[in-house]
Amino acid sequence: MHLLNAFSLNMLPSATPCTIQVKPVGLIEAQALAATTTSAVGHADTATVFASVLGVPVPCARVNVALKVGDTALVGQYRGPRLPEGATTLPTGATIEWVIVTVS
Repeated sequence: MHLLNAFSLNMLPSATPCTIQVKPVGLIEAQALAATTTSAVGHADTATVFASVLGVPVPCARVNVALKVGDTALVGQYRGPRLPEGATTLPTGATIEWVIVTVS
């Protein structure tokens, strides 16, 4: 399972019909899942904030993600003001919405 800070249709298999399911999850479930994910969080500050919230190391990894049928991803959708340079925690008023994306 990948840990992502964004989801794009470019991550889906081309020329293969598929369905995506998006299931919101709470922080406790996200924390449990994060312990077994592979980070594909492409921004260092976002990775640092995710690590702070999830309680596990989240390395910054600027990689292309190609999901296949049967794959899942934990996506943290940041909502709030632009992260200040060097952020280590969520700014006041900011949240992260956690979802599991499943490709079938």
